[in-house]
Amino acid sequence: MANFFKRKMNWINTRMGFFLLTIVLFWVKTYIAYQTEFTLGAKGSVQQFLLFINPVPAALLIFGIALYFRGRLAYWLMMIINVLESTWIFANVLYYREFSDFLSFGIMKGSSDVGNNLGKSMAQITHLYDFFVYIDIIVLIVLLVTHVIRIDPRPFKRRYALSITVLSFGLMFAEFGMANADRSGLLTRTFDNNYIVKYLGLNEYAAFNGYQTQKESATRASANASDMKSVLKYLKQNRVSPNVSYYGKEKGKNVFVIHLESFQQFLLDYKVDGKEVTPTLNKFYHNQNTLSFDNFYNQVAQGKTSDAEMMLENSLFGLPQGSAMTTYGTQNTFQAAPAILSQEAGYSTAAFHGDVPSFWNRDNTYKSWGYQYFFSSSYYTEKPGYSVGYGLKDKIFFEQSAKYIEQLPQPFYAKLITLTNHYPYELDKKNTDFPATKTGDKTVDPYVQTAHYLDQSFAEFLTYLKKVGLYKNSVIVTYGDHYGISNNHRPAIAQLLGKSKVTNFDLAQFQKVPFMIHVTGLKGGINHTYGGEIDVLPTLLDLLGVKNTDTIQFGQDLLAKNRNQTVAFRNGNFISPKYAKIGGTVYDTKTGKVLTLTAAQKKVVDQMQNHVTTELSLSDRVIYGDLLRFYTPKNFTKVNKTDFTYKYKPAMAKLAEAEKQEKTSALAKNKGKTTTYKTDAPELK
Repeated sequence: MANFFKRKMNWINTRMGFFLLTIVLFWVKTYIAYQTEFTLGAKGSVQQFLLFINPVPAALLIFGIALYFRGRLAYWLMMIINVLESTWIFANVLYYREFSDFLSFGIMKGSSDVGNNLGKSMAQITHLYDFFVYIDIIVLIVLLVTHVIRIDPRPFKRRYALSITVLSFGLMFAEFGMANADRSGLLTRTFDNNYIVKYLGLNEYAAFNGYQTQKESATRASANASDMKSVLKYLKQNRVSPNVSYYGKEKGKNVFVIHLESFQQFLLDYKVDGKEVTPTLNKFYHNQNTLSFDNFYNQVAQGKTSDAEMMLENSLFGLPQGSAMTTYGTQNTFQAAPAILSQEAGYSTAAFHGDVPSFWNRDNTYKSWGYQYFFSSSYYTEKPGYSVGYGLKDKIFFEQSAKYIEQLPQPFYAKLITLTNHYPYELDKKNTDFPATKTGDKTVDPYVQTAHYLDQSFAEFLTYLKKVGLYKNSVIVTYGDHYGISNNHRPAIAQLLGKSKVTNFDLAQFQKVPFMIHVTGLKGGINHTYGGEIDVLPTLLDLLGVKNTDTIQFGQDLLAKNRNQTVAFRNGNFISPKYAKIGGTVYDTKTGKVLTLTAAQKKVVDQMQNHVTTELSLSDRVIYGDLLRFYTPKNFTKVNKTDFTYKYKPAMAKLAEAEKQEKTSALAKNKGKTTTYKTDAPELK
């Protein structure tokens, strides 16, 4: 036994031995991360085998670089590479835990725009055991420093190093061949990063994502006006006629868009210990003058809130990787809701957000969209205790926004972005008067408490609108931008839904978010049509009677009678009243049961998949190629970003001048008397 151990140690003391030991340890920890930290859904022997083996080819290639160097340098290069590779795993573990996706170059490129306050979130989601990815490095360094493993000073033949490189490429090609045989069109048809990591690995995903990012830049450079032909053809074929019962019924009314941060549909009518989480929103949802949609889905990807805003105001999908607002918001041409309403119907347009203006690149993107005013953190009074997480607490935010709202010339389009119901769902004790759930998941349990606080804030805002005289003359839109509880919290989700366990179909249904349109006198009710955030803009424009028959919008009016009810998810999955396709599995939407498709059913599902793939691809083409610079609808003028400034003094001077000239604001209607906003926010007492 002693001789056996000695022989093994002698072998490890060779350059090749140490290299293979490093590879094996890296392989093991990567596979452990796959199994414990990511939900990759490997099914069947082929997928399980590929998931097990896929860390090896790239590791041989990357770590093999060190074999081309001599002596100590080769060993320390292996350690440096290991640190970098392990940090890539570590970063993806944290990112996946919060966003159920992998890091992309688009997200990293925009990190300076979206990174505000992320440190606090990362501190919340980082666990001590996450650092296991560095344990092998520490062990190897200790073994080297203590000379338990000795550095092999002998030259390593270049042909052996080259053989390792050739072997790595051979294994990669073999791996890709097996993957593509199991998942046809893996790199050409899929929109889901989980598939690429599952089949090929984290390093290969990074390489492919880098290629995609470079390709996107080249796409814009090579785009021309003829690229719009396929987009226009598709939209012409899929455009629907508005519902005559609703078209133009709210013409000329103000529009409030209330962004309910991280708010999911299941919260409506949900109770904890017999108490309603959102009593005000529940009444709003069931009000006879509210159009409520109970099959409305979030369709966001990595861009999260920014994706929701992109769809809401442009009827363009967010991108498969990164954030369109961050990457393209400054340079691209848009035909967004603020510009359309301003030019077509004489609306004043304003966005309200209680955080820094650079978050998600809003300060630049909003100019591209045609927002005349953007009331961000510099417009609000900030004191200790006023903010939590990502900005002002909602009650304080609404209270301070009121003084700007009453100055806006009517009609106006105003979007207010709430923030308190944002991960990590923190709220101080003086603002917490609602019981947490008892799932045992520390991320999930306080979610209902911040949602309840948001509901209270919304109640105060509605009271203000009635008092100031804006309620009856306004369209009040509320929507949830994306999930608050990610799919990584399956046990807790099951408890919330009263189930023993949840399926992938259940998780798809869990992606429902509220969408409500309330107007005094509107014929409301709960509408069961299937739709998503991409459909908001055409629905709203039709209600307001604003012509949009030649706009570039991928959504359809939710009130139209002949609309397509196939809801596309950003990863290429979809759901409809009859079929739901989730991760390659088709479910019966009514029962949630997995279907074994007949030939006729498969044909229908394939047609739906083709529709989804086409609309996602064409929307991406519009953004990547900045195609709207080549197309301008009738009576629409391209937005000139230099027309707008969001600096406090000039913007307030502009608002005061507009209010003075038009005399249509709530302040003017109330003869210059400011309406007091009532709130029970303890910070303001």
